Amino acid sequence: MSIKLIAFDMDNTLLDSNKMILKSSKAAVKRALSMGIKIVMCTGRPLAGVSEYLNELGISGDDQYVVTYNGAIVESVAGRTITKHLINKSEYRRLVNYADKNGIQYYSLDPDSNVYTGNHDISRVAVLQAWENHAGIFVRDPKDLPDDFTAAKFDFVGEQEDLNIDEPVVISDLGEQFSVIREGTVFLAVMNKRANKGTGLRSLAEHLNILASEVMAFGDERNDIAMFDYAGTAICMKNGTNQAKEHADYITDSNVNDGISKAMDKFIFE
Repeated sequence: MSIKLIAFDMDNTLLDSNKMILKSSKAAVKRALSMGIKIVMCTGRPLAGVSEYLNELGISGDDQYVVTYNGAIVESVAGRTITKHLINKSEYRRLVNYADKNGIQYYSLDPDSNVYTGNHDISRVAVLQAWENHAGIFVRDPKDLPDDFTAAKFDFVGEQEDLNIDEPVVISDLGEQFSVIREGTVFLAVMNKRANKGTGLRSLAEHLNILASEVMAFGDERNDIAMFDYAGTAICMKNGTNQAKEHADYITDSNVNDGISKAMDKFIFE
């Protein structure tokens, strides 16, 4: 069966180590677009964090789509919401209290790509996220936020060795109420229980009347496993984690060695 939708994780998958799209990847994506294949960024980033790449690839309009915040929001590139599963203020307050009690730094992203934290000693990771998303950082205690405040994603952050220790404890303490997934070395993401890349991608495919067997997904990390398990063809980058590779149908070359174009040549353009 032919592929009708290709979902791309961004960091360390579609993007190289310099946060750039390789020329070979760009050419392959544009060729797929010319064939009528939907190209979907399926990412932990908000829409503002992928917009420059969408523009670079010529992806725009209300009939092109993104899965953002690890699946918490599915929307058109023009910003029309398809599905939304958010963290409400009461849940947000619980996460902040947990972070403060356990001495873990954090930041959150609201549905408009804004970065929030109550940390006054702001983590370098939060600063990097604000820069990548072209946003400022709002330092706010939960009591200073409006009653209808919502977060799309909450991230515990820290150096890799610290999060390696914190991760199993956080999952044990919070995994019943929230979706908790390691995004990378310095991020431990928390979302609404119904939010992950797999459910987001499924919602979009059903909205477009596309079957799972017609979906291809590229990724490299543990937060990509849910979309690997949904997609008919799951492709992990050579630089991906061992956990992600175990859920892939095929392992392509790395994100800096034409892994995207090589896999698309094999599965799409042959």
